[in-house]
Amino acid sequence: VQLQASGGGLVQAGGSLRLSCTASGSTSGIGLMGWYRQAPGKQRFLVATITRGGYTTYGGFVKGRFTVTKDDTLTAVYLQMNDLQSEDTAVYYCNAYKNGIDYFGQGTQVTVSS
Repeated sequence: VQLQASGGGLVQAGGSLRLSCTASGSTSGIGLMGWYRQAPGKQRFLVATITRGGYTTYGGFVKGRFTVTKDDTLTAVYLQMNDLQSEDTAVYYCNAYKNGIDYFGQGTQVTVSS
C-alpha cells in the first residue's frame, strides 16, 4: 500500500487547512485509514481515524476542531482542520491499516504561525 498525502502548508492561528491522502497499490482489504502527527522531538500521536464503516476516532487534543472523512471505497481519506493553533504544528502522516500492518505515507508539513 502506498500513501500520498497533500494539503499541508503555512496558516495563521485560527485558520483552516484540509489534508488529503490517496492510497494506491494493493488497497483491497484496508479496514481503516487516518492521520497521525509528529512534532520535532516528540513521539507520533494519533490525530483521527475512520473505518470502512465510517466509525471515527479522534485524539484528545482535537476537541471538535478536526473532522476526518473518507471516500466510498476507503482509498482516500481527508482531514478538515479548523481553528488551528501553534501547537498543531507538526508533520502529518497518512495511515492505512490492512491485515495487521500499519502503512504510513511520507508526511505533509503543517505550520501554524501565532
